[in-house]
Amino acid sequence: MGQAVAARSSWVRSSRSKHRSQRPEENKREARKARLSWPDICICVALLIATFAVYAPVRSFDFVNYDDPDYVTHNRHVHQGLTGESVVWALTSGDAANWFPVTRLSHLLDYQLFQQDSGAQHLVNIVFHACAALLLFLFLRTATCCLWPSAAIAFLFALHPLHVESVAWISERKDTLSAFFWFLTLWLYVRYTRRPSALRYSLALISFALDLMSKPMAVTLPFVLLLIDYWPLRRKSVWREKAPFFALAAMSAVLTFLVQQRSGAVKSFEYFRLPLRIENALDSYATYLAQTFWPSHLAVFYPFPENIPVWKPALAALLILAISACVWKMRRSLPYLLTGWFWFLITLLPVIGVVQVGAQSHADRYMYLPMTGLLIMLAWGALDLVLRFPRVKLPALLITGAACATCAVAANSQLQTWQNSGTLFEHALAVTHDNYIAEHNLGNYLLDVPGQLPSAILHLHRALEINPSSPQAHSDLGIALAKSGQIDEAIQEFQTALRLDPRAEQPRLNLEAAAEDSYQQGVESMKAKDAAKAIRDFERALRLKPDYAEAWNNLGVAYSTMPGHLPQAIDAFQAAVRINSNYIDAQYNLGAALSQIPGRQHEALGHFEIVERLHPDSEVEHIIQQLRAGSR
Repeated sequence: MGQAVAARSSWVRSSRSKHRSQRPEENKREARKARLSWPDICICVALLIATFAVYAPVRSFDFVNYDDPDYVTHNRHVHQGLTGESVVWALTSGDAANWFPVTRLSHLLDYQLFQQDSGAQHLVNIVFHACAALLLFLFLRTATCCLWPSAAIAFLFALHPLHVESVAWISERKDTLSAFFWFLTLWLYVRYTRRPSALRYSLALISFALDLMSKPMAVTLPFVLLLIDYWPLRRKSVWREKAPFFALAAMSAVLTFLVQQRSGAVKSFEYFRLPLRIENALDSYATYLAQTFWPSHLAVFYPFPENIPVWKPALAALLILAISACVWKMRRSLPYLLTGWFWFLITLLPVIGVVQVGAQSHADRYMYLPMTGLLIMLAWGALDLVLRFPRVKLPALLITGAACATCAVAANSQLQTWQNSGTLFEHALAVTHDNYIAEHNLGNYLLDVPGQLPSAILHLHRALEINPSSPQAHSDLGIALAKSGQIDEAIQEFQTALRLDPRAEQPRLNLEAAAEDSYQQGVESMKAKDAAKAIRDFERALRLKPDYAEAWNNLGVAYSTMPGHLPQAIDAFQAAVRINSNYIDAQYNLGAALSQIPGRQHEALGHFEIVERLHPDSEVEHIIQQLRAGSR
């Protein structure tokens, strides 16, 4: 392993004479060293094999009920596939509190090719993850000309269990896409610095724009370009050449903030106080450091704490300051430490939580790109150690191999928790505390599992014990209670949800869904000739949806089959026609019921005449003639 060769090219104004003055013989020598050799190709192949071997089980995994419904499974735009209308939506939509048109286009293409095949869509995530790992290797290999540190970082990136969330979650396509374009941009930028040209610069800028349109977290990439100018490229940064990158990043940041604020995703300080946010941000930096080296108790959601012991953020702040001071002091002798450390700190800034989006304290997916900085510190630190003490070369290689193998095993184990919503949130509850998101989503999942309704209700109740102000949890509990026959309690939950959020559509939809479910049960009871049960089913539907004309009509039909209940039948038919005067069946049934009561034939005639006017029929005409004759 040789020392990193630094590029010395600088900003070029398309002047041929100036281009020649940049020591072309050195650039050619560096370019030759950066070309892929057989070892490079073997590493690339091994990287692909290892990545697919670890993540292959996702082919049988299902969608999950966290974000996947919004992004894919219940998204009517995605279900159109690639059409003119859906492409316009992808390019302009701020749904789900984000603007990431490239990611949305990828979901459209997925649906066009695979429809609801979750396994195929999971595989697409793996492809992007594997390609991102390859591009990371190529970027480092081209920038430093060092083979084994570059390979070690690429393997750890591909296999680290902290990255499982980004790969195994279909909704995190934005992570894998962003990483793909992130490392592509860095590789193109390094190639530009080797042989500056307008074309190479433009390609890097376009790749960065696609990165921003995959996930706005990429706004920090221009700062990373400044860091890699310092090391490994060792070139004097020219701010003017970075100006277009910073301009794109600024526009993306403003647009993202506006979209998230408009959607309500940006939490105001009444939800999370600023001092608590700062404490959590410091604690999160320490947590991310710890999880990089000891990735245990990983979960899809970590609840935001109500309070944090003061010693934790204080200790985290001291740790950050101490490391920062050390890398700054050693910036000349060990420049990779400065690049790696500030890569880690800066790329986490958009999601560290001072501007809080969502209710999580931190997230595994947020380390998908920032971890690379820490891996650079480790890999080139090991290289320096080997160069100074050659005897440690073999132990260093063994430790690196063991780390990669351990990561692969741990990642495969963590991957199993993503099989479906049940395994995902059961695991989250096992490794976290007071996790209302996990309780809520597990309850929703169990609603559709036969025989698990009591467990679903239990988890939804627990979710509300932790977070009683969640309209969605109240609404979903009302679906569960309605299914269990606890209609009054269900109605109360729906009303609570609407009181907490009067604009919420879901509680109203849930009322309608529960009413429809009860209505269908009543229809089945009628087919089974169980009028008493049918009456209970239809009445339950009407408590959920009082303006359900069909339920009123069928309730009247059920009453009319029971001796002595004709008045109740008439009341039900009358309610149906009050709701919908053009409801032919209800008008006919009401007329038929009234015709059985002496002295009310004239009323019955009026209803049959309405039926005849709405839908002429010979049988109805005959009934009308009989009633008219009888009234004479």
